[in-house]
Amino acid sequence: MTSEEARAHYNFLLTLYIRKAETFGPMAFAFLKDHSLEQTGLTPEEQFTLYTAVAEAFADEPKRYTHKLDCLQKAADILPRTSFFDPGLARQIHQDILRLKTELDFYTAAMRPERAGINRSGEAQRIIIETDMPDYFLATAQQRASAYYQTKYRLTKESKIAQHFSGPTRRFEPDTTAVHKEFPGACAPFVSARTGAWHVMLPFDLKISRLPDDPLDAGLRIWYAKIGYSFPLRYEMGRLCSYYDDQVLEIAMNDPHLLFVSVSPLKEQNLGTVDRAVSPDVPFEVGLPRAFLDATNTLGPYVQISCNIKVWFDAAAVNLLVQGAPDIHEYGLEGGAGLLTRTYASEKTAAYAGTGSRPWQQGLSFNFVNMHLQLLPEVTTSVIPANTPIFSLYPVVARNQFELTDARSLASG
Repeated sequence: MTSEEARAHYNFLLTLYIRKAETFGPMAFAFLKDHSLEQTGLTPEEQFTLYTAVAEAFADEPKRYTHKLDCLQKAADILPRTSFFDPGLARQIHQDILRLKTELDFYTAAMRPERAGINRSGEAQRIIIETDMPDYFLATAQQRASAYYQTKYRLTKESKIAQHFSGPTRRFEPDTTAVHKEFPGACAPFVSARTGAWHVMLPFDLKISRLPDDPLDAGLRIWYAKIGYSFPLRYEMGRLCSYYDDQVLEIAMNDPHLLFVSVSPLKEQNLGTVDRAVSPDVPFEVGLPRAFLDATNTLGPYVQISCNIKVWFDAAAVNLLVQGAPDIHEYGLEGGAGLLTRTYASEKTAAYAGTGSRPWQQGLSFNFVNMHLQLLPEVTTSVIPANTPIFSLYPVVARNQFELTDARSLASG
C-alpha cells in the first residue's frame, strides 16, 4: 500500500468514524493488523487519531480489553511526537490504561477462580476404553472429528475481527460482511461441545431409510420397527420374510414402519489394529462394514449400532453422558441420549461374564457405548458419510458429588 493509498483509506475510515458507522471498528482494526502505520507514511497525528478511535470503538467487554489496551498504549507512545502533545491528555490516557488493566485483572480472576475443596493432587479421573478397533476409535476418529469441526466452524479473519466491536448505534446492514459476527463458531460453549468431547464414528458410509431404494453396496439389513416393537426381516423372492425362518410376511414394501439400513465398503484406510471377526468370504473392505451391520439391532424405532466399545470408570465420582453428536440433526437423524452411571445387566450374559478380574479394574464400573439413531419425523432417508461424528461422550460429575443450592438460601457476604 502506497502512502497515497494509505491516506485515502485513513480518510475513508475517519468518515465512517464520524458517521458512527458500525463498520468503522472492524475495518479500522483490520487496517491496523495488516499494516505497519510507520511504513504507511501516516503522520504521528493521524496514527494517534486512528489508535484512539479504534480503542473507543471496541465493545465494552473485558474479553476485548487486551486489544483495547494495545491500541491505547500505542497511542500513548505516539502522543509525545505529535504537535498537540499535552501532559493532561497523556495523564488521561495513562489513567484509562490503568483502569482497564485493573478491570482485566478482576475479569481474569473471576474466569479462573481458586476453588476451595478441589483435589489439587493433579490425579485425573481415569476412563479406560476397551475395543476391538483401538487405533481407529481412540486416535484416527478423534483426528477426523477435530478436522471435521475445525473445517466446518472455522471463522474467517474478518469475522474474528468483527467479534470485538458492537456499535453504539446499529443500522440494518445484513449485506455488510464487515459486521458479520453471529456465527456458530463464535460461541465458545457451542464449539467446546464439539471439540472437547470424545466422538464415535464409523469408517464407512451408513444409510438409514424408510424406503428400499438404492441401498449402499456392502450390505443391507431390514427391520419392522415402531414404538414398543421391532423385528428383523429379510428380502427373498420379492417378499419380506422373517429373518429367523422362511415365514413369508404380508408387509408392503412401503409400510411406514420399515427401516432399511445399509453400509458402504470401507472409506478409511488408517484403521490400525482390528480384532473384530470378519467373514473370510468377502474382501476385508466389505467384510468389516458388514460385521458392524450384522451386529446392528433396533430398539423400537431406533437403530442400535454396536461399536464393541466398553468403557471403565469410577461411577462414584464420574458418569458418562452418551448422546448423538451435536450436528447429527443435519443428516436427518436424532440420536438417543443415555447416562452411563454404573455396570448394568446380569452376569448371565457372555458380555458381562468374567469381568473385573484384572487389577486395574478393581473399584471401576463398566458400560458399553452404542449408537442409537432415529430418523426425524419428516425425513425419509439419511446418509452419514464415513468419519462423520455420530455420537459423543462427555464425562460428567456423578450426582452424589455435587449439590444444587438456591442462592437465596446462602448468607450474604
